[in-house]
Parts: sequence; C-alpha cells; structure tokens
Amino acid sequence: MNPDFSIVENTKELKSHTTLLEAMKGSSIEDLLNNDGPFTVFAPSDLAFKKIPAEKIKSLLMSKNKKDLTSVLSYHIIAGKISASKILKAMCNGSGKATYTTIQGNKLTASMVGTDIILTDTLGNSAKITGADAEQCNGVIHVIDNVILPKRI
Repeated sequence: MNPDFSIVENTKELKSHTTLLEAMKGSSIEDLLNNDGPFTVFAPSDLAFKKIPAEKIKSLLMSKNKKDLTSVLSYHIIAGKISASKILKAMCNGSGKATYTTIQGNKLTASMVGTDIILTDTLGNSAKITGADAEQCNGVIHVIDNVILPKRI
C-alpha cells in the first residue's frame, strides 16, 4: 500500500478486498474514507465476506439497501488513527481489554487470544486482526477475518 494514498485509493489496489471496495462504492462510506480523517478501518477481506451467504451480500449491495450497507461498513470504522501497538497498549492499561466506539456508535472491544488481537461487538460477534498497520494518508487499515454485522442487518 502507498501511504500517500487514501484508504479508498489503496483499497482499489488490493486484490483481496474487491467486495469491500464494491461495498464502499455502493454506500456513502467511499466519500468519507477519501477525506482527511484520520480513520481506523477494520477491513474484512474477500474471504471474510464469503462467510456470509451470497444472497445477503448481493442484497446489501443493491442500491435500495444503501442505508443498511452504510451501517455495516460504519460498524468497521473508528474515528482516529489507532495502530496495533496503540491497541495493545490500551489493552495493557485496561486489564486486557480496550473498547472503541465505531462511527456508527456501537462498541468494539479488543482483547487477546493467544497472540491474536480479537475484536468483539456487544452482540458477541468477533473478528481477528490478520494484517495490521497498513498506513494510509488518512488513517490505517487492519485486515480482519470476519465481517461484523450489526444486529438489524
């Protein structure tokens, strides 16, 4: 990734995040993530999206479901630039856990399982960070292995 490019510009270059890019384009998130930020994006890979039934993904990507799609994506974004080392430090200071509020307003809690950082929402859905600290001009991307879905989706 080119650290001089925005989150959206770099996502366009990733061959493993085509569904995420399509989702960004189909929602209002693309404009947001092309702006100054900074943002922290927990970016589900294409493999993560394949864990969701294809019909559900196809439905979310329909223009009539733009609001739901935006909700799903905003569930993966935190205002501010939070590196993996900052997450680890916050967990050390927080008895093994650190809580962050997504731009959607929901909480994600980071914790350790073995050597992995795991993100868990208030509903118990979780994702593991599989790739950390991809620097962007307007934030940072951490690749995750699951799409974390809000309850209403």
